[in-house]
Amino acid sequence: MGKLVGALQSSARNLQETCMSAIGSVASAAEQAFVPYAEKVLELMQIFMVLTNDEDLRSRARATELVGIVAMSVGRARMEPILPPFIEAAISGFGLEFSELREYTHGFFSNVAELLDDGFTQYLPHVVPLAFSSCNLDDGSAVDIDDYDEDVNVNGFGGVSSDDEAHDEPRVRNISVRTGVLDEKAAATQALGLCALHTKSSYAPYLEETLKILVRHSTYFHEDVRLQAIIALKYILTAAHAVFRGHNEGIVKTKEVLDTVMNIYIKTMTEDDDKEVVAQACMSVADIMNDFGVMAVEPYFPRLVEATSVLLKGESTCQQIESDSEIDEDDPEHDEVLMDAVSDLLPAFAKAMGAQFAPIFSQLFAPLMKFARASSPPQDRTMVVATLAEVAQHMGAPIAGYVDAVMNIVLKELGSSEATNRRNAAFCVGELCKNGGNSALRYYDDALRGLYPLFGESEPDNAVRDNAAGAVARMIMVHPEAIPLNQVIPVFLKVLPLKEDKEESIAVYSCICNLVLSSNSQILSNVPQLVDIFAQVAASPVETPEVKTQIGRAFSHLISVYGHQMQPLLGSLSPTAR
Repeated sequence: MGKLVGALQSSARNLQETCMSAIGSVASAAEQAFVPYAEKVLELMQIFMVLTNDEDLRSRARATELVGIVAMSVGRARMEPILPPFIEAAISGFGLEFSELREYTHGFFSNVAELLDDGFTQYLPHVVPLAFSSCNLDDGSAVDIDDYDEDVNVNGFGGVSSDDEAHDEPRVRNISVRTGVLDEKAAATQALGLCALHTKSSYAPYLEETLKILVRHSTYFHEDVRLQAIIALKYILTAAHAVFRGHNEGIVKTKEVLDTVMNIYIKTMTEDDDKEVVAQACMSVADIMNDFGVMAVEPYFPRLVEATSVLLKGESTCQQIESDSEIDEDDPEHDEVLMDAVSDLLPAFAKAMGAQFAPIFSQLFAPLMKFARASSPPQDRTMVVATLAEVAQHMGAPIAGYVDAVMNIVLKELGSSEATNRRNAAFCVGELCKNGGNSALRYYDDALRGLYPLFGESEPDNAVRDNAAGAVARMIMVHPEAIPLNQVIPVFLKVLPLKEDKEESIAVYSCICNLVLSSNSQILSNVPQLVDIFAQVAASPVETPEVKTQIGRAFSHLISVYGHQMQPLLGSLSPTAR
C-alpha cells in the first residue's frame, strides 16, 4: 500500500489508473484489514473525483469506482458520516457526458446502496433518474437487415429480436455497437436492482418505470445487460412485496409483478442463448420458491418442470448453441455453472412441495441420473449426490422408491479423492437412511463400512468428518437396533464436537441426547467424554440456543442419574467449560 499510494501521488495518469485498480483489488480482498489505509486513499480520491478535463475523466471514473470498493471494505459505521461529498461529486460527474464515468458511477451507487441499506433512501431521488437515463440511452447499434417487411418496426434492435412470429426472422448482416453505452446500461440496470433491494418500500415511486426497463432489458441483444436484468427482476419482486404489503389491492399488485418476473424467467430458461443468463434465471426461481413459498409459485409448476426437464436433457437453446451437431450424450464438456444452477431447482421444488414433489421427481429422475455415470467428471457426480440428498431431506418417505437405484452410486462416492464428493456422499447416505424406510435398512452394513474411514486420522477434511457424524446420527435415530452401538459410539464420539459444518448439529446432538435420556447403556459407559463434549458445545459461540437447550436437558439427566459422581468430572474441566 505504501508503494501504491506513493505512485498515486507522483505518476502519469495512466499509471495512476492502474494503481487505483490494484488498490481496489487489495481493498476487496483485505476487507477490515484495509481500514488503516482507507483515510489516505479516500483523501486522494476526493482530488480525482472533481477533475473535469477530458483527459482526466478516465481517472475520475476509476476513482469513483474505488471509493465504492473502499466503502464496502471499511463498513457502514465508518463511511456513512463522510460519504455525502463523494456522492455529490459522483452525481455531478453525470453532467460531463463521459460514458465510462457514468458506468463506474452506477457501480459506485450499487456499492453505496448495499452499504447503507435503508439509509440510501435519501439519495434515491438523485440516483434513480440518472440510472433511468442511462438505461434509456440509444445504444447506437446500427443494424443492416435483409428482407424485412416495410411494416416491421426496426427500432434500434427491436426488429431483430422481435417476439412477433408472424414474419420470418430477418437476417442480420451487420452490427456495430457503441460498447461504452452497453457497459453503462449493464451497470445502470444493476444499480436499479440494488437500490430496489436495499430501500424496499421506499422504492415505491420508481417501481413501475424500473419494471418496464427490466422487462425490456431481459431480451436485450447483449448478454451482459440481460444478466443484470435477470438478477434485478428478483430484487424488484422483493421491493414490490414490501411496497404492497398491507394494501388491500397489494396481493393483486404483487401477483402481477410475480407473474411478469416468472414468465420472463421460464422463457429465459429454455430460449436464452447464454448459459450464465440461464443459470441466473434458475437460481432466481429457486430463491423465489424459498422466499415466497409453494402457493405463490404453484401456477407456474407445469412450465417450470418442463423447462427444468429440457435443461437436464441438454435441449435448451443455450445448450444447443455450441455444437450444431447433436450433443454427445457422454460429453463431459457441458457447463458446470449452468448444471449446478439447474440442479438447485430440484431441492427448491422438494422444499416447497414436500412429499407432493414425488410425481414431478419421477419425471426428472432419469435425466438427472445421466450425470452420475462412472464416466462423468467428479463434479457432475457430486452435483447429483448433493441434489439427491436435499430431495430426500425435503421430499421424505417417497425417496424410498429410489434407494436401490442410487445407494451404490452414493456409497462409491464416499471413497472419492475429492473432499466435496465425500462430504456430499456422507450427507446423502444419512438422508437416504433417515427417509428411505426399510428399503435403506439392507444397506446399513455397507454404509457403516463406507463411512468408517471418514472418522479416522486419514480423513483430512473436518467438514467431511462432520457430515459422516451426521449420517451415523441419522442412522441411529431411525434404526438403533440395526447398529452395533458398542463399536460405533466410541468412534462417533471421538470426532465431536463438530468442527465446521454446523448444519449437522441438530442431527448429531439430538441423537446423543436421545440416547442419554433413554439411559442407553452404550452411551452411559462414555460419560466422561460426553461431559467434555457437552461443555464445549455449551461454551461455543456458534451453536444455536436450540442445540444448547438439548445439551442442557441431557446433562440434567446425567446429574439426576449419577449425582455426586459428576463432581470429579466437572472438576477436571477448564473454568470456562465448567
